[in-house]
Amino acid sequence: MCGIVGLVSFTDDLSRRPDLSQAMHGALALRGPDEVSEWSSPRALFVPRRLAVVDLEGGHQPAIATDAEGRETVVLSYTGEVFNFTELREELSRRGHRFRDRSDTEVVLRAYQEWGPACAERLRGMFAFAVWDVEQEELVLVRDRFGIYPLFYAETPEGFAFGSEPKALFTTGLIGPVVDRAGLLEALSFTPTPGRSVFKHTREVIPGEVVRYSRDGVRRSRYWTFTARPHTDDLATTERTVREILEDIIRRQVTADVPISSMLSGGLDSSAICALVNRSLGGGERLRTFSMEFAYHLDNFRPDEVHDSPDAPYVAKMAAHLGSDHRELLIDRHHLADVEGQAAVVRAMDRPAAGLDMYVSLYRLSQEVRRFSTVTLTGDGSDELFGGYMWFHDPFYVKSRTFPWLGASHQMEFLSGLLDRGLYADLDFPGYVRERYEEAIAEVPLTGEESAHERRMREITYLNMTRYLRVILDRKDRLGMAASVEGRVPFCDHELVEYVYNVPWEMKVADGREKSLLRAAVRDLLPQSVLERKKSPYPTVQDPAYRTGLRAQLKTITEDSGARVNGLLDTDRVKSVLTDATFGLRAGVTRMSIEAAVQMHHWFESGVTVEL
Repeated sequence: MCGIVGLVSFTDDLSRRPDLSQAMHGALALRGPDEVSEWSSPRALFVPRRLAVVDLEGGHQPAIATDAEGRETVVLSYTGEVFNFTELREELSRRGHRFRDRSDTEVVLRAYQEWGPACAERLRGMFAFAVWDVEQEELVLVRDRFGIYPLFYAETPEGFAFGSEPKALFTTGLIGPVVDRAGLLEALSFTPTPGRSVFKHTREVIPGEVVRYSRDGVRRSRYWTFTARPHTDDLATTERTVREILEDIIRRQVTADVPISSMLSGGLDSSAICALVNRSLGGGERLRTFSMEFAYHLDNFRPDEVHDSPDAPYVAKMAAHLGSDHRELLIDRHHLADVEGQAAVVRAMDRPAAGLDMYVSLYRLSQEVRRFSTVTLTGDGSDELFGGYMWFHDPFYVKSRTFPWLGASHQMEFLSGLLDRGLYADLDFPGYVRERYEEAIAEVPLTGEESAHERRMREITYLNMTRYLRVILDRKDRLGMAASVEGRVPFCDHELVEYVYNVPWEMKVADGREKSLLRAAVRDLLPQSVLERKKSPYPTVQDPAYRTGLRAQLKTITEDSGARVNGLLDTDRVKSVLTDATFGLRAGVTRMSIEAAVQMHHWFESGVTVEL
């Protein structure tokens, strides 16, 4: 895992701008604590930071290719892991390329020399990188197929900036942290839109996209998209194939020259990954596993609509089954109410997030992981691919003609509930959601042979894989990187996704339960109680003292005449939160909306401005 930031200009001599390079040095320090370097020419400036994971002595950045006369021809600033780099190195060696080190970074460099931007189609992994073609004076940006690694850019008359996070772009001086009407809609509607950023003049490289910038301007193209095709395997073959692909993925993803660990929640997804990693290690190394639990839940957990059971008992069973070196982090309300921790989360995310308690707890867990490990594998992506969430299965949500996770809110606003009602109406949040939904539905690839129900389940899967998964992967990446931890997501391997995406829905739920295909594929690896456990999402704290603490924070913020967020909040709804026994719920304000107001305060305090 690394962080990249750079600038291209056809009007300024960037080789004479040490002020710029120095400003860019500190932008992404946590993404790359092991090394910072720079490369410049009159037209381009690269400032990569490195978190060393593979080939600790080699793999320095930027990686540079030269011609026979020693002239620089290609410069690569790279972040990520390519898990088929060994095979690619062998193929490129047969084609005459010579390698100086054993890193995947140099493999990507040589692959670009050989195939140009089309090299992305050959890469199996998680990555985001920038290439400066010296001869063509062209910048090429490439992002992995699911957006596991972030990559943003901004074009202005003065130049073109790119970086792993928006905060990096701001250090180039081309743009500032400004949120306009479109950005506020994107930030608070909970309808993640590929390519859109919450900041003015800033775009995100779409997963599976190549962005090219030269004197002719910006060109964008896709090298990968979801494709619908007939599935011809029977159920037994499908289960066996899923298992074989998973085993191959894990074999590749345990490659590292630093300590590796796995996240363990006691659910099917993380437990399957932990078991497969444990097998792949082969007893030569004891697996480290990590989990998080809210202290309040140990004695006070109450089942709710989506959380049927606490994680801790299942984590204990799975850790004992594996014989792993396990560490459980207990989070209490004091961790969640810590203002510095909240502000750190907002800085890491560059925006407010849905469910502040989940984000703060994951940030704390990432810090704990970093004490013992640099790389951790997670079960993220499985629910979206195999159909784990409740909105895949409840007819009410399936029939909702909106993003299914919004249907699951029972028409309550997730994040915008405290926004001024006049502003809410003027921005037309419902219209924005409808537009984004119709836009997404129009993209869904179909074979044309689907039944009505099969078509709807494919639509819901596509919405989850291209929209909701972005929330999950952003959370994993940003909060992991805030602690300098690389997160690997085996379920987001494109060979697995291409196969499972086209498995008919009746095979995915063959035993009548969520994720039955995955359950069958790993049935021999898990204790029966873990194998049969009902889906339970990432936990959200039930401690009533947390809501009380949020109310106290909101009161402090709204009584501060200098707090800029107050200009966006609805006075009557704020009053209902502060005085109503339901904490504003009767007025339509969810806990997430209170958390969003607190986060917007931290956001504005960090220097973000709003233009409405």
